[in-house]
Amino acid sequence: MQFIDLAEIEVVAGKGGDGIVAFRREKYVPAGGPAGGNGGKGGSVILTAAERLQTLLDFKYSRIFKAEDGKRGGPSNRTGAMGSDRLIEVPCGTTVYDAETQEIIGDLVTDGQTLLVAEGGKGGLGNKYFLSNRNRAPEYALPGLEGETRRLRLELKLLAEVGIIGLPNAGKSTLIAALSSARPKIADYPFTTLVPNLGVVRKPTGDGTVFADIPGLIAGASEGIGLGHEFLRHIERTRLLLHLIDVTANDPIADYQTIQQELTAYGRGLNKRPQIIAFNKIDAVDEEILALLTEEFLKLTTAKILKISAVTHTGLDELLAEVWTVLDKTKPLAID
Repeated sequence: MQFIDLAEIEVVAGKGGDGIVAFRREKYVPAGGPAGGNGGKGGSVILTAAERLQTLLDFKYSRIFKAEDGKRGGPSNRTGAMGSDRLIEVPCGTTVYDAETQEIIGDLVTDGQTLLVAEGGKGGLGNKYFLSNRNRAPEYALPGLEGETRRLRLELKLLAEVGIIGLPNAGKSTLIAALSSARPKIADYPFTTLVPNLGVVRKPTGDGTVFADIPGLIAGASEGIGLGHEFLRHIERTRLLLHLIDVTANDPIADYQTIQQELTAYGRGLNKRPQIIAFNKIDAVDEEILALLTEEFLKLTTAKILKISAVTHTGLDELLAEVWTVLDKTKPLAID
Protein backbone atom coordinates (compact mmCIF):
# COMPACT_ATOMS: atom_id res chain seq x y z
CA MET A 1 0.00 0.00 0.00
CA GLN A 2 1.32 3.43 -0.91
CA PHE A 3 1.48 5.80 2.06
CA ILE A 4 0.14 9.27 1.28
CA ASP A 5 -0.08 11.72 4.20
CA LEU A 6 -0.75 15.03 2.44
CA ALA A 7 -3.52 15.89 0.00
CA GLU A 8 -5.29 18.96 -1.35
CA ILE A 9 -8.90 18.73 -2.47
CA GLU A 10 -11.77 20.98 -3.52
CA VAL A 11 -15.19 20.59 -1.95
CA VAL A 12 -18.33 22.05 -3.53
CA ALA A 13 -21.59 22.10 -1.62
CA GLY A 14 -24.85 21.80 -3.53
CA LYS A 15 -26.77 24.82 -4.82
CA GLY A 16 -30.15 25.47 -3.28
CA GLY A 17 -33.13 24.71 -5.48
CA ASP A 18 -35.02 27.61 -7.08
CA GLY A 19 -38.35 28.81 -5.76
CA ILE A 20 -41.11 28.84 -8.36
CA VAL A 21 -44.04 31.00 -9.40
CA ALA A 22 -47.33 29.11 -9.34
CA PHE A 23 -50.99 29.80 -8.57
CA ARG A 24 -53.80 27.63 -7.32
CA ARG A 25 -56.04 26.44 -10.10
CA GLU A 26 -58.70 24.46 -8.30
CA LYS A 27 -62.33 23.90 -9.12
CA TYR A 28 -64.73 25.86 -6.93
CA VAL A 29 -61.88 28.12 -5.67
CA PRO A 30 -62.55 31.41 -7.48
CA ALA A 31 -59.52 33.31 -6.07
CA GLY A 32 -56.62 30.90 -6.33
CA GLY A 33 -53.70 32.88 -4.96
CA PRO A 34 -49.96 32.17 -5.10
CA ALA A 35 -48.86 28.60 -4.43
CA GLY A 36 -45.23 28.39 -5.59
CA GLY A 37 -43.08 26.24 -3.30
CA ASN A 38 -39.60 26.97 -1.96
CA GLY A 39 -36.53 25.25 -3.35
CA GLY A 40 -34.80 22.55 -1.34
CA LYS A 41 -31.51 23.14 0.49
CA GLY A 42 -28.35 22.03 -1.29
CA GLY A 43 -26.38 19.11 0.11
CA SER A 44 -23.36 19.79 2.33
CA VAL A 45 -19.90 18.23 2.21
CA ILE A 46 -18.96 16.39 5.39
CA LEU A 47 -15.70 14.65 6.32
CA THR A 48 -15.90 11.60 8.55
CA ALA A 49 -13.04 9.74 10.26
CA ALA A 50 -12.71 6.04 9.45
CA GLU A 51 -10.49 3.80 11.55
CA ARG A 52 -10.05 1.32 8.69
CA LEU A 53 -8.19 3.88 6.55
CA GLN A 54 -4.45 4.38 7.03
CA THR A 55 -3.57 6.72 4.16
CA LEU A 56 -4.86 9.61 2.05
CA LEU A 57 -4.15 7.64 -1.11
CA ASP A 58 -7.73 7.98 -2.43
CA PHE A 59 -7.28 11.73 -2.75
CA LYS A 60 -4.35 11.29 -5.11
CA TYR A 61 -6.80 10.38 -7.87
CA SER A 62 -10.00 12.19 -6.84
CA ARG A 63 -9.63 15.85 -5.91
CA ILE A 64 -13.05 17.44 -6.46
CA PHE A 65 -16.00 16.40 -4.31
CA LYS A 66 -19.46 17.84 -4.94
CA ALA A 67 -22.69 17.46 -3.03
CA GLU A 68 -26.07 17.22 -4.74
CA ASP A 69 -28.03 20.35 -5.62
CA GLY A 70 -31.41 20.97 -4.01
CA LYS A 71 -34.50 20.48 -6.18
CA ARG A 72 -36.70 23.34 -7.31
CA GLY A 73 -39.98 23.99 -5.54
CA GLY A 74 -43.25 22.63 -6.85
CA PRO A 75 -46.81 23.88 -7.25
CA SER A 76 -49.33 23.61 -4.42
CA ASN A 77 -46.71 24.99 -2.02
CA ARG A 78 -44.52 21.89 -2.33
CA THR A 79 -40.96 22.42 -1.12
CA GLY A 80 -38.26 20.91 -3.32
CA ALA A 81 -36.27 17.95 -2.07
CA MET A 82 -33.00 18.62 -0.25
CA GLY A 83 -29.79 17.66 -2.00
CA SER A 84 -27.94 14.66 -0.59
CA ASP A 85 -24.89 15.41 1.55
CA ARG A 86 -21.50 14.22 0.28
CA LEU A 87 -19.70 12.16 2.92
CA ILE A 88 -15.94 11.81 2.51
CA GLU A 89 -14.02 9.27 4.60
CA VAL A 90 -10.55 10.18 5.86
CA PRO A 91 -8.17 8.32 8.20
CA CYS A 92 -8.32 8.99 11.93
CA GLY A 93 -5.63 11.56 12.71
CA THR A 94 -6.40 13.86 9.78
CA THR A 95 -6.09 17.60 10.35
CA VAL A 96 -8.12 19.74 7.95
CA TYR A 97 -6.84 23.16 6.85
CA ASP A 98 -8.31 25.87 4.67
CA ALA A 99 -5.77 25.81 1.82
CA GLU A 100 -6.07 29.55 1.21
CA THR A 101 -5.99 30.93 4.76
CA GLN A 102 -4.02 28.04 6.35
CA GLU A 103 -6.57 28.11 9.17
CA ILE A 104 -7.25 24.81 10.92
CA ILE A 105 -10.88 23.91 10.29
CA GLY A 106 -10.90 20.81 12.42
CA ASP A 107 -9.18 17.66 13.59
CA LEU A 108 -10.66 14.19 12.98
CA VAL A 109 -9.27 11.87 15.62
CA THR A 110 -11.86 9.26 16.62
CA ASP A 111 -13.68 6.75 14.45
CA GLY A 112 -16.99 8.17 13.21
CA GLN A 113 -16.16 11.79 14.08
CA THR A 114 -17.56 14.20 11.49
CA LEU A 115 -16.69 17.70 10.30
CA LEU A 116 -18.83 19.97 8.13
CA VAL A 117 -16.49 21.62 5.62
CA ALA A 118 -18.91 23.13 3.06
CA GLU A 119 -22.49 24.22 3.81
CA GLY A 120 -25.16 23.65 1.19
CA GLY A 121 -26.92 26.68 -0.29
CA LYS A 122 -30.36 27.73 0.92
CA GLY A 123 -33.33 27.06 -1.30
CA GLY A 124 -34.97 30.00 -3.06
CA LEU A 125 -38.36 31.31 -1.92
CA GLY A 126 -41.48 30.58 -3.93
CA ASN A 127 -43.97 33.30 -4.78
CA LYS A 128 -46.28 32.36 -1.90
CA TYR A 129 -43.69 33.84 0.47
CA PHE A 130 -44.25 37.28 -1.08
CA LEU A 131 -48.01 37.35 -0.62
CA SER A 132 -49.11 40.54 1.13
CA ASN A 133 -52.10 42.85 1.40
CA ARG A 134 -50.53 45.07 -1.23
CA ASN A 135 -49.61 42.25 -3.58
CA ARG A 136 -52.20 39.48 -3.73
CA ALA A 137 -50.68 37.80 -6.77
CA PRO A 138 -46.87 38.05 -6.70
CA GLU A 139 -45.35 36.83 -9.92
CA TYR A 140 -41.75 36.43 -8.85
CA ALA A 141 -39.67 33.95 -6.85
CA LEU A 142 -36.03 33.75 -5.73
CA PRO A 143 -33.33 31.45 -7.08
CA GLY A 144 -31.48 29.14 -4.74
CA LEU A 145 -28.17 30.24 -3.26
CA GLU A 146 -24.87 28.71 -4.27
CA GLY A 147 -23.28 26.31 -1.83
CA GLU A 148 -19.87 26.90 -0.28
CA THR A 149 -16.77 26.04 -2.28
CA ARG A 150 -13.47 25.54 -0.46
CA ARG A 151 -10.00 24.24 -1.11
CA LEU A 152 -8.82 22.04 1.72
CA ARG A 153 -5.45 20.68 2.73
CA LEU A 154 -5.58 17.34 4.48
CA GLU A 155 -2.66 16.40 6.68
CA LEU A 156 -2.43 12.96 8.25
CA LYS A 157 -0.60 12.61 11.54
CA LEU A 158 -0.23 9.06 12.75
CA LEU A 159 -2.09 8.20 15.93
CA ALA A 160 0.62 6.19 17.62
CA GLU A 161 1.34 6.29 21.33
CA VAL A 162 5.01 5.39 20.98
CA GLY A 163 7.25 6.94 18.33
CA ILE A 164 10.55 5.19 17.59
CA ILE A 165 13.10 7.82 16.54
CA GLY A 166 16.78 7.88 15.68
CA LEU A 167 19.21 8.45 12.85
CA PRO A 168 19.08 6.29 9.72
CA ASN A 169 20.32 2.73 10.35
CA ALA A 170 19.71 2.96 14.09
CA GLY A 171 17.62 -0.20 13.77
CA LYS A 172 14.12 1.24 14.10
CA SER A 173 12.52 -0.97 11.45
CA THR A 174 14.19 -4.05 12.90
CA LEU A 175 12.89 -3.16 16.35
CA ILE A 176 9.28 -2.63 15.29
CA ALA A 177 9.42 -5.92 13.38
CA ALA A 178 10.70 -7.66 16.50
CA LEU A 179 8.04 -6.13 18.75
CA SER A 180 5.00 -6.47 16.50
CA SER A 181 3.64 -8.20 13.42
CA ALA A 182 4.71 -5.28 11.19
CA ARG A 183 7.03 -6.32 8.39
CA PRO A 184 8.83 -3.21 7.13
CA LYS A 185 11.49 -3.26 4.44
CA ILE A 186 14.88 -3.64 6.10
CA ALA A 187 18.31 -3.26 4.52
CA ASP A 188 21.82 -2.19 5.49
CA TYR A 189 21.85 1.31 4.02
CA PRO A 190 20.47 4.70 5.08
CA PHE A 191 16.88 5.71 4.40
CA THR A 192 15.59 2.21 3.77
CA THR A 193 12.42 3.45 5.46
CA LEU A 194 10.76 6.11 3.33
CA VAL A 195 7.31 5.86 4.95
CA PRO A 196 6.29 5.48 8.60
CA ASN A 197 5.62 1.92 9.70
CA LEU A 198 2.95 1.10 12.26
CA GLY A 199 2.92 -1.93 14.51
CA VAL A 200 0.55 -2.98 17.28
CA VAL A 201 2.32 -4.29 20.38
CA ARG A 202 0.27 -6.21 22.91
CA LYS A 203 0.39 -5.27 26.58
CA PRO A 204 0.30 -8.01 29.25
CA THR A 205 -3.34 -7.00 29.79
CA GLY A 206 -4.10 -7.84 26.16
CA ASP A 207 -4.66 -4.26 25.02
CA GLY A 208 -2.86 -3.11 21.90
CA THR A 209 -0.54 -0.09 21.76
CA VAL A 210 0.45 1.42 18.43
CA PHE A 211 4.17 1.96 17.83
CA ALA A 212 5.35 4.09 14.89
CA ASP A 213 8.74 3.63 13.28
CA ILE A 214 9.49 7.18 12.16
CA PRO A 215 11.83 7.35 9.13
CA GLY A 216 15.39 8.44 9.87
CA LEU A 217 15.91 12.06 10.77
CA ILE A 218 19.08 13.95 9.94
CA ALA A 219 20.63 17.28 10.85
CA GLY A 220 18.46 20.05 9.45
CA ALA A 221 15.29 17.95 9.40
CA SER A 222 13.37 20.64 11.29
CA GLU A 223 14.14 22.99 8.39
CA GLY A 224 12.88 20.49 5.84
CA ILE A 225 16.25 18.99 4.90
CA GLY A 226 16.10 15.34 3.90
CA LEU A 227 12.69 13.92 4.73
CA GLY A 228 12.33 16.72 7.30
CA HIS A 229 8.80 17.91 7.93
CA GLU A 230 7.46 14.97 5.94
CA PHE A 231 7.81 12.82 9.04
CA LEU A 232 8.51 15.03 12.05
CA ARG A 233 4.77 15.78 12.22
CA HIS A 234 4.05 12.09 12.79
CA ILE A 235 5.57 12.22 16.27
CA GLU A 236 3.52 15.25 17.34
CA ARG A 237 0.81 13.01 18.81
CA THR A 238 2.96 10.32 20.38
CA ARG A 239 2.89 10.16 24.15
CA LEU A 240 6.35 8.63 24.41
CA LEU A 241 9.49 8.80 22.26
CA LEU A 242 11.70 5.72 22.10
CA HIS A 243 15.09 7.08 21.02
CA LEU A 244 17.20 4.37 19.44
CA ILE A 245 20.98 4.82 19.51
CA ASP A 246 23.25 2.75 17.28
CA VAL A 247 26.18 1.91 19.58
CA THR A 248 28.25 0.78 16.57
CA ALA A 249 28.12 4.26 15.01
CA ASN A 250 31.20 6.48 14.82
CA ASP A 251 29.87 8.93 17.43
CA PRO A 252 26.69 7.79 19.25
CA ILE A 253 26.75 10.89 21.48
CA ALA A 254 26.75 13.24 18.48
CA ASP A 255 23.93 11.17 16.95
CA TYR A 256 21.86 11.61 20.10
CA GLN A 257 22.51 15.35 20.20
CA THR A 258 21.56 15.73 16.53
CA ILE A 259 18.10 14.25 17.10
CA GLN A 260 17.58 16.29 20.29
CA GLN A 261 18.46 19.50 18.45
CA GLU A 262 15.99 18.71 15.67
CA LEU A 263 13.19 18.00 18.16
CA THR A 264 13.87 21.32 19.87
CA ALA A 265 14.06 23.25 16.60
CA TYR A 266 10.82 21.73 15.30
CA GLY A 267 8.99 22.85 18.43
CA ARG A 268 5.43 21.80 19.36
CA GLY A 269 6.77 20.45 22.64
CA LEU A 270 8.56 17.46 21.09
CA ASN A 271 11.73 18.08 23.08
CA LYS A 272 9.69 17.88 26.31
CA ARG A 273 7.98 14.62 25.41
CA PRO A 274 8.90 11.69 27.70
CA GLN A 275 11.79 9.69 26.24
CA ILE A 276 13.36 6.31 26.75
CA ILE A 277 16.86 5.87 25.35
CA ALA A 278 17.73 2.43 24.02
CA PHE A 279 21.27 1.47 23.09
CA ASN A 280 20.78 -0.86 20.11
CA LYS A 281 23.12 -3.47 18.57
CA ILE A 282 24.78 -4.25 21.91
CA ASP A 283 25.62 -7.71 20.56
CA ALA A 284 28.19 -6.05 18.30
CA VAL A 285 30.25 -4.12 20.91
CA ASP A 286 32.21 -4.89 24.07
CA GLU A 287 30.80 -4.37 27.56
CA GLU A 288 33.56 -1.87 28.28
CA ILE A 289 32.38 0.38 25.43
CA LEU A 290 28.79 0.14 26.64
CA ALA A 291 29.85 1.15 30.15
CA LEU A 292 31.73 4.19 28.84
CA LEU A 293 28.78 5.22 26.65
CA THR A 294 26.36 4.88 29.54
CA GLU A 295 28.58 7.05 31.72
CA GLU A 296 28.72 9.78 29.05
CA PHE A 297 24.98 9.69 28.36
CA LEU A 298 24.15 10.05 32.04
CA LYS A 299 25.88 13.44 31.87
CA LEU A 300 23.53 14.52 29.06
CA THR A 301 20.13 13.23 30.08
CA THR A 302 17.99 12.01 32.94
CA ALA A 303 16.05 9.70 30.62
CA LYS A 304 16.04 5.98 31.30
CA ILE A 305 18.81 4.18 29.36
CA LEU A 306 18.26 0.58 28.33
CA LYS A 307 20.46 -1.82 26.37
CA ILE A 308 18.95 -3.98 23.64
CA SER A 309 19.61 -5.87 20.45
CA ALA A 310 16.65 -5.82 18.09
CA VAL A 311 18.25 -8.55 15.98
CA THR A 312 18.78 -11.04 18.81
CA HIS A 313 15.76 -9.78 20.83
CA THR A 314 18.04 -9.14 23.81
CA GLY A 315 16.53 -6.78 26.41
CA LEU A 316 13.19 -6.36 24.63
CA ASP A 317 11.13 -7.58 27.59
CA GLU A 318 12.79 -5.02 29.85
CA LEU A 319 12.26 -2.34 27.20
CA LEU A 320 8.54 -3.04 26.91
CA ALA A 321 8.14 -3.13 30.68
CA GLU A 322 9.61 0.38 30.88
CA VAL A 323 7.39 1.57 28.00
CA TRP A 324 4.24 0.36 29.79
CA THR A 325 5.38 1.98 33.04
CA VAL A 326 5.95 5.37 31.38
CA LEU A 327 2.69 5.24 29.42
CA ASP A 328 0.74 4.45 32.60
CA LYS A 329 2.17 7.62 34.15
CA THR A 330 1.63 9.80 31.08
CA LYS A 331 -1.68 11.49 30.34
CA PRO A 332 -3.08 11.26 26.83
CA LEU A 333 -2.22 14.32 24.76
CA ALA A 334 -4.82 17.01 24.22
CA ILE A 335 -5.48 17.40 20.49
CA ASP A 336 -5.28 20.99 19.29
